[in-house]
Amino acid sequence: MSELAQAVASLRPHAVRAAGFSFFSSMLVLAPSGYMLEVYDRVVNSRSHTTLLMLTLAVLVAYMVMEMLEWARSEMLHAAGAELDDAMRPRIFQAIFEANLRKVPGGSTQPLNDFRTIRDFIGSPPVTALMEIPASFIFLVLVFAVSPILGWASIVGAILQVLIGWLNERNTQPPLVAANRAAIGAQQYADGLLRNAQVIESMGMLKSVHGRWMEKQRLFLNLQALASERGGLFQSLTKFLQTTMGSLMLGLGAWLLLRNELNGGGGMLIVGSILGGRVVAPLVQIVTQWRMVVNVRDAWQRLDTLLKNIPPQPANMALPAPKGLLQVEGLMAGAPGMAGGAAIIRNVAFGLNPGEVLAVVGPSAAGKTTLARLLVGLWPSVGGKVRLDGADVYTWDKSELGPHIGYLPQGVELLEGTIAENIARFGTVEPAKVKAAAQAVGLHEFIMSLPQDYDSPVGRDGAMFSGGQRQRVALARALYGDPVLVVLDEPNSSLDEAGERALVHAIAQRKALGTTFVIMTHRTSVLGVSDKMLVLRDGVQQMFGPRDDVLAALQKGQNP
Repeated sequence: MSELAQAVASLRPHAVRAAGFSFFSSMLVLAPSGYMLEVYDRVVNSRSHTTLLMLTLAVLVAYMVMEMLEWARSEMLHAAGAELDDAMRPRIFQAIFEANLRKVPGGSTQPLNDFRTIRDFIGSPPVTALMEIPASFIFLVLVFAVSPILGWASIVGAILQVLIGWLNERNTQPPLVAANRAAIGAQQYADGLLRNAQVIESMGMLKSVHGRWMEKQRLFLNLQALASERGGLFQSLTKFLQTTMGSLMLGLGAWLLLRNELNGGGGMLIVGSILGGRVVAPLVQIVTQWRMVVNVRDAWQRLDTLLKNIPPQPANMALPAPKGLLQVEGLMAGAPGMAGGAAIIRNVAFGLNPGEVLAVVGPSAAGKTTLARLLVGLWPSVGGKVRLDGADVYTWDKSELGPHIGYLPQGVELLEGTIAENIARFGTVEPAKVKAAAQAVGLHEFIMSLPQDYDSPVGRDGAMFSGGQRQRVALARALYGDPVLVVLDEPNSSLDEAGERALVHAIAQRKALGTTFVIMTHRTSVLGVSDKMLVLRDGVQQMFGPRDDVLAALQKGQNP
């Protein structure tokens, strides 16, 4: 049983109770028919007001009980959905996050939409219709008691409904699945356009990219229209059959009555007709809601595939806090999710003691950013290991390791919230530590000039600040809490001269406290505080050693 199936199977107690309430509620659906027969039989013949009053009170009580049972069933199914949400949402979020890091399918918000589709389906009409099927068998037994011919007629009607449902599935499922995929593609494309709105607007690309989005949208709408057209035809057939069955059962009952073959007398004409309709009612409900069934099945397949591809992380033994001893052993790696792709990093090996600063230099596409991601455990290696105090950083529980690591990626991203929350990594904001990190990068004075100082919002993606200010906030976040290992990928790419001085000062200050730094850079400003240098070219380690020795070798043009 898959992980998702196990989670749904654990809801069995809720389903059993809801099915029990559904059964009794379905049986009470016969109350109006019983009331009608009793009125015609007892009240009309006896002309008794008391009998009419008591029958009316009885049927009103039956109505109230039926509504209470349906309300209880709804609440139980809602509770089941909430329990499934509590059990699976953190796991799904983790899987999405991991898929995004590994660059494999599923690293978007679509799995959350799929999960919502599955969760909402728990209390949907097709599910409640399934719960009413046991009562339908009781109704079928009662129809056979009235007349075996009426019973077999009801079975024929049920078979025809199943046949219509099968034809509906066969004809609507392919375009519905294709439409869902086209809708997801169009949505993801639109999200990409919004993220790059400034570039699109400034260079007059809107008309062209809008045309591409419209092509994707038209494909989705055409497929949806095709599915709706086919589904509408089968829904019409279903409703026609349901309506016709009621009249046919009534006519067949009258024919049997004329032949004296109807058990129970003339009143059973109406009873047989009503019961025959109730036999096929759940099937009608399922067929008319078949689009919902197809959608949830497609969502289930996508989500189940994601959870199988991204298994849950095993619980690892807690490790002691690292000191900052970094060891890279024969490292070889490529981009995740690119099976058979060329390795970006090949045979990189070096070591750093706590408090040492390594400058990694090399031309563009040398593999510096890939190395940075490997050092903090974002990407897996094909060969070799990155070890911090002897432990593999990739398999180390990130919630445990994270507070001891600082990371500034090349593409700076701030999360929507306040400056203090971003610097404090959205954990508990400790004002003294936040202020210390901001002061270390020369950002404190700027923050205090804002109307809300550290409580000032950064806006979506840090839109309230310039590129250099965003980079300084991200640098303060990397230094927050005095981590033992800090990896900076082009930390001065958006900094002015004052910002570079603040960066160098922050590195020197933390270095004195024992923090190990690895800095990917094209600039020479950080070389003054570096102890060692690593030269990369085409993913291959060209030189590594003390800074002055490597610089001297580079100046002499030596070929390592």
